[in-house]
Amino acid sequence: MASERAVGRLAQIPRGEGRAFRVGGHRIAVFHTRSGEVFATQSECPHRNGPLADGLVDNTSVICPLHERAYDLRTGQELGAECRLRVFPVRTTDDGTILVAV
Repeated sequence: MASERAVGRLAQIPRGEGRAFRVGGHRIAVFHTRSGEVFATQSECPHRNGPLADGLVDNTSVICPLHERAYDLRTGQELGAECRLRVFPVRTTDDGTILVAV
């Protein structure tokens, strides 16, 4: 069963960026989209282990900085291909704490 873990505060991640965290033995990338939503995925791109937290973030997608592979942050599905990211449930509390379920 997944349990929620606090990883930081939303104020640490500017809109349109991501940050990598270690949570319960997992490396997780948390993204704060330009529209203000928050998503969490595995930290490395499945293509060649690129650092997804350093990728370009849009409203619902991230582009890997190494080879420009794009992923839907809601589902983890690579756009136009077969790879898939592991996604994690994430939410923020009223005080801005980011909670990720692992």
